[in-house]
Amino acid sequence: MGIRLPSLLLSAKQIVKMPTVSSRNQCAVPKGHIAVYVGDIERKRFVVPISYLNHPSFSALLKAAEEEFGFKHPTGGLTIPCREEVFINLTSSLQTS
Repeated sequence: MGIRLPSLLLSAKQIVKMPTVSSRNQCAVPKGHIAVYVGDIERKRFVVPISYLNHPSFSALLKAAEEEFGFKHPTGGLTIPCREEVFINLTSSLQTS
């Protein structure tokens, strides 16, 4: 009685690579961008270019996120604890510069 391990392993690899239901529902993040969640109570998802991470104003938001959440973000993604309007104003100014 023989066991066909190569075909079983191939099937297992295909199953592991399949997107989960939750990842299919999320919008894909384009290359060179990062998804962040912004808001005090109700969090909204934004996708921003990674080049924003080097800007001093954005770094200040990241430092606030580090102080408030550490590495345990409630949404599982990077959560920035500020009002949505403040974040939009900041990213708008970064976009024009």
